[in-house]
Amino acid sequence: MNGFERSSRGIEKWLFMALKEVFPGVYRDGRVLFTVNAPQAKGKGVYGEHIRKVSTTEFRALEPNRSKLGAAIMKGLKELPIKPGSRVLYLGVAEGTTASHVSDIVGSKGIVFGVDVAPKVMRKLMEVCEVRTNLLPLLADANHPESYKNYTDGIKFNCIFQDIAQENQTEILVKNAQAFLEKGGRALYAVKSQCIDSTRPPREVFAEVKRDLEKYFDVLEEVNLEPFESGHVLFSLRKK
Repeated sequence: MNGFERSSRGIEKWLFMALKEVFPGVYRDGRVLFTVNAPQAKGKGVYGEHIRKVSTTEFRALEPNRSKLGAAIMKGLKELPIKPGSRVLYLGVAEGTTASHVSDIVGSKGIVFGVDVAPKVMRKLMEVCEVRTNLLPLLADANHPESYKNYTDGIKFNCIFQDIAQENQTEILVKNAQAFLEKGGRALYAVKSQCIDSTRPPREVFAEVKRDLEKYFDVLEEVNLEPFESGHVLFSLRKK
């Protein structure tokens, strides 16, 4: 082995050791979060995120100012219910920025169904899904889970991730949890206070949302997403 090879391997070892696994499939180096890029997506980012290469493994930066999941982890989320092998229903998937990282985390033994009502963002999501076989797009209105029940192959999901900025966003979560989430299943619910009631202080809106959620879920965590997302919190829930 020549000096250049020893130096390269030393750098690779240092880069890998600098990455601390904070949750299964999620790594951190200082103020930067990473997920392991899916093998079939090697060399391809989704939204211009930084990719760190260590030997044959690619780590994609999960940017907290672009992802509410990333923001919640940076703000101290204690438990991540999305794990390798998870079955995730993603409501409000948009162009797939966060969903692509969820796809990385659940891996080849997991699956992510991404629901969105907007054809424009769904076209972009389709490009992401082409190289991520565990991420499946559903062009549908999350207000009507019965409209896509036949497309989920009878799967009982063990996690829902919801990021929908609508006044009735809590109602949407409840309806989908009742239709698809297994008992004791988990949900990560990003709430934007202004979309529910822009006339009241966010803390009042979040308190009311929490009371509504407690009818159907155990509220395990409430994470304020400031400064990454203004007027947002993320609730970690368990279905009763």
